[in-house]
Amino acid sequence: MATTAGASSGTQEAQVFTSRLAGRHLLDGDGLAFARVRDVVLWPVAGSPAGTEAPHALGLVVQLRRRHIFVGFGRVREVSVEGAQLLGGTVDLDPFTQRTGEILASSLYGKPAAGGSVADVAIANTERRRDGWEVTALAISHGRGLLGMGTALHRQAPEIVPWQDCRELFTAGPLAEQLTGLREMSPADLATAVEGMPLSRRSQIAAALDDEELADLLEELPEADQIRLLDTLELERSADVVEEMQPDDAADLLGEMSADQRERLLTAMQAVQADELRRLLRYDKSTAGGLMTSQPLIFAPDAPVAEVLARVRDPALPATSAAQVYVCEPPLTTPTGRYLGTLGFQRLLRRAPAIPVGECIETRVFVRPELPQAKLAAQLAAYNLISVAVCDEGGRLLGAVTVDDMLDRLLPSGWRGNGGKS
Repeated sequence: MATTAGASSGTQEAQVFTSRLAGRHLLDGDGLAFARVRDVVLWPVAGSPAGTEAPHALGLVVQLRRRHIFVGFGRVREVSVEGAQLLGGTVDLDPFTQRTGEILASSLYGKPAAGGSVADVAIANTERRRDGWEVTALAISHGRGLLGMGTALHRQAPEIVPWQDCRELFTAGPLAEQLTGLREMSPADLATAVEGMPLSRRSQIAAALDDEELADLLEELPEADQIRLLDTLELERSADVVEEMQPDDAADLLGEMSADQRERLLTAMQAVQADELRRLLRYDKSTAGGLMTSQPLIFAPDAPVAEVLARVRDPALPATSAAQVYVCEPPLTTPTGRYLGTLGFQRLLRRAPAIPVGECIETRVFVRPELPQAKLAAQLAAYNLISVAVCDEGGRLLGAVTVDDMLDRLLPSGWRGNGGKS
């Protein structure tokens, strides 16, 4: 599904006009249509000097049967005038709710701008942003034709202008401006800012973030603050957010809750994620099992190096997770088949693309889940490891502990709030 180029607006990226997406199919990872695109969600950029950073395109509003849901562009493989296709996996089926500061592309149609009225909004995929898509241009109608380039012919062809010529359309109100600025922060910086806010403002921040962004924020907060923030949300959204967290962070959070609160949240979660977290909760939090993530990058020994490198390049992967992969016999979800070994991305870069990763294994170092964290830290330091495999007595991979999670546990309480000073 090739992305279709729009009229030139001074950008190098191919453009898609949002009105042309309306009514098109959303395909699953296998290419089967299961929903229809209805709109595109945009996000203004707060505090950016004029013309330096374009408004972001966050994702699609799609109609699944009678329900409108949101699909972020991070879950989308391709977009064109023919529609959109998912990378694979599942989507959040909760009804779409427009959050503070968000703009629907369709709400801009007909608004006065650049000496005419907005007929359409162009977006493009760009490498400048981690999640890719941003506003590049607007179609401005100067005639009396109907609006929407994808819905009707114009008596006069619209003029394509850079988004900067219509920047006033993307100006947020005072509250939305502040929330937008906070949303642009990295999760660690946002966590530092949020810790000093009253609970009412934290609730506003939570409402402005999507589930993945809020999960990233929670991972950077102390567990007590995580619980207080989740308490401001409805149970279903709390469950959705916890599902987006890294499994080890989610297990730490659940471990700090009361038994009743934890069980209510687990019951509201999808069964697969809930079962995974219940398994992690069996381990003492000061052991390798309590520190590990159950979702490291795992491949079968016959997977070619090219396939592994393609997965490692995913910008959504944390750097510590992408730095090392684990080779196991099937099944490839934890607990896996027999653990065979580990290799880093530098070794992958030095091998031919067609070589199976099973022939590239560097080490078979692993630890048991009951290993205390002090001895685990010594293992990481002794072998200069970025992460280490955690295996059961049968040699099956249960997960992996990364060095950043080890540091989080060893640093003194409140280290984020004092800027890392002791």
